[in-house]
Parts: sequence; structure tokens; C-alpha cells
Amino acid sequence: MTITRCGETPTVRASSDWFTGEVLRTAINDAPAPARVQSALVQFAPGARTNWHTHPLGQTLYVTSGCGRVQFWGGPVETIRAGDTVWIPPGEKHWHGAGPKTAMSHVAIQESNGGRAIDWLEPVTDAQYAAG
Repeated sequence: MTITRCGETPTVRASSDWFTGEVLRTAINDAPAPARVQSALVQFAPGARTNWHTHPLGQTLYVTSGCGRVQFWGGPVETIRAGDTVWIPPGEKHWHGAGPKTAMSHVAIQESNGGRAIDWLEPVTDAQYAAG
């Protein structure tokens, strides 16, 4: 058994290589092999968002606070709110983030496959984001 105590896991700024705007990430769990699950609390300031990306084994988002957006490639921008759960199927190109005037936090849960849990793609343009 491993217990990680409050304050032992640092909150870090998410990389501008993969995110637009102010995004903070706090790891919750990065289980050692043979387990594959990873999870993090991700906090988005208004207007902040991920790049387009995919997950080899899918991803679950659980919105913990605020109001944000999610979009699957070719689909409409959807509003997500605290208490909502979003399932992203394996290989589905998507992005997620805060609303234009509201912050949003979610817990992101995904499994790694061969040590890889995410494939980062191009940034979401301002026009794509504004389409919501």
C-alpha cells in the first residue's frame, strides 16, 4: 500500500507545448507496473484549454468545479459542468478546457499502453474554441 499525503505532490504549470492559457496540474496517481492507471486534477483558468489529443486506451473526465467545454473532432463544442462525467473512447481526437469566462477543474483518468497515455496534436485555434 502507498499513501500519498496532502502536500507531497506538487502542483505544476502545464506545458505551453500542449495547453493554451493558464493550466495547473496536480498528479493524483501514477500507478507502477503492471498497473496502468494515471490520474490528475487539472485546473483551467477562463479560456484555457488542451491541444487536440488522443488516448490509446481512452480517458474519463470528471468535472469537479466550474463550467467548461469539450469537443470531439468533427462534432459540436459541448458544455460540461461540475458533476458531469465525459468518456473519451480510445483514439478519439478531442480537446477540453474552461469556458471563456469561467474556470473549470476536472479529474482526468487514463491508462497507459506501452508507457504511453496520451498523444498530443495541434493546438485548438481561437476560432475552433469560439465555435462553442
